[in-house]
Amino acid sequence: MRLRRTILAMAAVTALLATAPARAIETPYDNQLLRLSEVLGSVHFLSNLCGEKSDVWRERMLSLLQAEGPEDERRSNMIARFNHGYRSFQAIYRRCTPSARHAFRRYMDEGAKISDEMVLRYGN
Repeated sequence: MRLRRTILAMAAVTALLATAPARAIETPYDNQLLRLSEVLGSVHFLSNLCGEKSDVWRERMLSLLQAEGPEDERRSNMIARFNHGYRSFQAIYRRCTPSARHAFRRYMDEGAKISDEMVLRYGN
């Protein structure tokens, strides 16, 4: 249920960004977008560590990049934050533990919250 809600919320953000014109300057939601990128990287690592062998969260990140259509610097920043989230947990966890599962749930909740806030604040 939580996974489905998070996926739907992130899909809504992707749809929201797809309707927005491309921007060369910073947007009011850049900080949220960067944090969401980091959360996606974290969730991508943790979900694969704990048995979900898929690229669903990486694909969500690619969809987000495509929908946002950021300029080179913003795109690089988003990718760097995704990679930072992934590598941060990769440096800590070698196997799925109760702590890793807890972190996964926390980050799923945070990603859903960020997505919901972005849709509410910046949606049409």
